[in-house]
Amino acid sequence: MTSLAPSLACTLHGALDLRLEPCAAAEPGPHEVELQLGAGGICGSDLHYYREGRAGAFAIREPFVPGHEASGVVARVGSAVSRVRPGQKVAIDPSHPCGRCEDCRAGRANLCRDMRFLGSAARFPHAQGMFRERFVMDERQLTPVDEPEVSLGEIACAEPLSVGLHAVRRAGELLGQRVLVTGAGTIGCMCVIAARLAGAAEVVALDPGERAQALAREVGADRALAAGDALPDALRGWADVAIEAAGSPAALAACLAAVRRGGRVVQVGTLPASVPFPANEVMVRELDYIGAFRANGEFDAAVRFIRTRRADVRPLITAQIPISRAREAFELALDRTRSTKVQLVAG
Repeated sequence: MTSLAPSLACTLHGALDLRLEPCAAAEPGPHEVELQLGAGGICGSDLHYYREGRAGAFAIREPFVPGHEASGVVARVGSAVSRVRPGQKVAIDPSHPCGRCEDCRAGRANLCRDMRFLGSAARFPHAQGMFRERFVMDERQLTPVDEPEVSLGEIACAEPLSVGLHAVRRAGELLGQRVLVTGAGTIGCMCVIAARLAGAAEVVALDPGERAQALAREVGADRALAAGDALPDALRGWADVAIEAAGSPAALAACLAAVRRGGRVVQVGTLPASVPFPANEVMVRELDYIGAFRANGEFDAAVRFIRTRRADVRPLITAQIPISRAREAFELALDRTRSTKVQLVAG
């Protein structure tokens, strides 16, 4: 196999300290594949790392390549690789559960106690991400996509779609149900798509931004309304299920007010560390309040939905910008009035 020249990586050394640095991809092992980046979506956690040097409790402690939503094109394969071939497009699952801990054995691999999730500073040394022009992956993380009409940008949306699918799975049976989604960014819109796929009778999205509201309607919301200081009276007690995807205390309050007695609220957005919580209301109205963290087995389903365009994620892709202009891409992604999903591409 011919060795390729060093490529660029988007590396964070701390808050607002983004550098473009050369990085040589390792030689693929027998079951490994060298990939050229197809598209890599900038996620909310990537923006926290860029702006603050941390995402929640996870702080950057060494030079760190973010990026966990990606597609690629196979450049080279190891001697024992059988799943993919050179030139093929692939979706990349960023999750590396250990498969041995109690949670993995119980079928909840997303809660793995020794998780290695690409593009996360949760562990040290950090699990370096995929905002690199080339990188090496184990073939088990790759799902080939052969449909010529499905773009690398769409394929890179499999990871956030899997998050939406997992949130809806945590919500329980949605067939014929009324669903409220707060927040119409990428994850909120993925939750709208997932609720539609699950057979929801009506889906309403709440977001303060007109652009986000329009996108929510485009991907399947029956209505998209402006989020305000108070929930509209017509939505009080209306929803069977509410999905909080904004990561906002006000949005959580709206979900709790909107859901019917005995209903369910799914928390998928990342809230601030300290949030007032009306526990007595949850008790008196016997609400279910549950969390949804990343995804657990939904990745391949997300790829299938994208391959067949049962999930059309194209409206969410705002721009594709070369890694050489990574700072510009991050700044655009920070501006929700102009962008939803900004992707980095090789070149």
